[in-house]
Amino acid sequence: MIAGSLLRIAFDALRANKLRSGLTLLGIIFGVTSVMTIISALEGMMDAIEEDISSLGPSTFMVAKMMIVSSDDMFLEKVKRKPIVLEDAELIEKGCSLCEKVSPRTFTEATVKYRNDKLRRVTVMGGTASFIDIVDFEVAQGRFHSYEDDLYRRPVVFIGDLIRETFFEGQDPLGKQIKVGSKKYRVIGVARRRGSMFGESQDDFVIIPLSCFVTQFGVSRRRGVYLTIKAVSVERLEEAMDQVRMVLRAKRNVPYDKPDDFDMMTAESVLDFLNQITRIFRMGLIGISSISLVVGGIVVMNIMMVSVTERTREIGIRKSLGAKQKHILVQFVFESTMVTLAGGVIGIVFGFLIARWLVALIDMNISPSALAIIAGLSISIGIGLIFGIYPAMRAARLDPVKALSYE
Repeated sequence: MIAGSLLRIAFDALRANKLRSGLTLLGIIFGVTSVMTIISALEGMMDAIEEDISSLGPSTFMVAKMMIVSSDDMFLEKVKRKPIVLEDAELIEKGCSLCEKVSPRTFTEATVKYRNDKLRRVTVMGGTASFIDIVDFEVAQGRFHSYEDDLYRRPVVFIGDLIRETFFEGQDPLGKQIKVGSKKYRVIGVARRRGSMFGESQDDFVIIPLSCFVTQFGVSRRRGVYLTIKAVSVERLEEAMDQVRMVLRAKRNVPYDKPDDFDMMTAESVLDFLNQITRIFRMGLIGISSISLVVGGIVVMNIMMVSVTERTREIGIRKSLGAKQKHILVQFVFESTMVTLAGGVIGIVFGFLIARWLVALIDMNISPSALAIIAGLSISIGIGLIFGIYPAMRAARLDPVKALSYE
């Protein structure tokens, strides 16, 4: 009953001083909104990246000459490496008993045409038929190319949704012929729409059989090919990677006391690397935005101090009627916490909406994050407690005799 009465008194006091309560609320809203915007936006972007990378699957890993570079020195060291070549994929298929599927891939850019329409700088990938079985790549229409298509160099193409939308809006693209570079290919399938990431479409691509790619474009001696490999199971993933490592080191004559002269990455290791790179950046942004929260907290403290001063006589009357120090303390803590909690809730909503708008600018989407909501509520309640405790203690320690005589 006492707690309920104190809560009601605190609410009445806030309602009686609307301007002061509104200014306090505004300071907290700005602070929580800024933190929530950053947390929600970063969480949304990392979730989108994680979802995209996780398409590789938990039992899949990649091998390439150079994949991740974190410094200039590392780049200069890795760029001197010999490329991974198609013969390496054949050796791995024979020498890795724990590798279920091996798919070499290579890339270039070319102009894609259909009648009078064309798209420039479209990503062209040459891959084997097993690629669709390794990577979580959904087919919306038709099919992916088969082993026979690759074996007999059939001019067939699997297109991204942007290609379909640009050339074949309102019509069936299957069976139509498009020109990739200087050669015609028959459309046999369309990928399910993947959307954009950081403003770049993920549907702006065509995939042709690897044999056709090599005949038309060749394989870059500088980049080589990228191998996507699926282990027989998640539990045997590390062993499969060790087998691939042994095959490549032996083929490339890497001494036993030297590190690998190629990169091997799983989806999990890519995400760990991205988290390491962005951790400092994220903490810095959150730290900068937290300055506004500190300012909001100081505003709360100042206004609560003014409130204590203005209500000194009221405090004296309540004490003379039997109110204890803890009752006065709890009343003023309730007041500061109610204001900051209300500001926190509004700030969470505003922060999420602003973050959603910002992330939408780079064609990504976010959902309410439990981490962001918990952080916003914890911060707002914490501000109320931390910055409201001193004014509350000052009010609780007032001498009732002096308080009654205060004018």
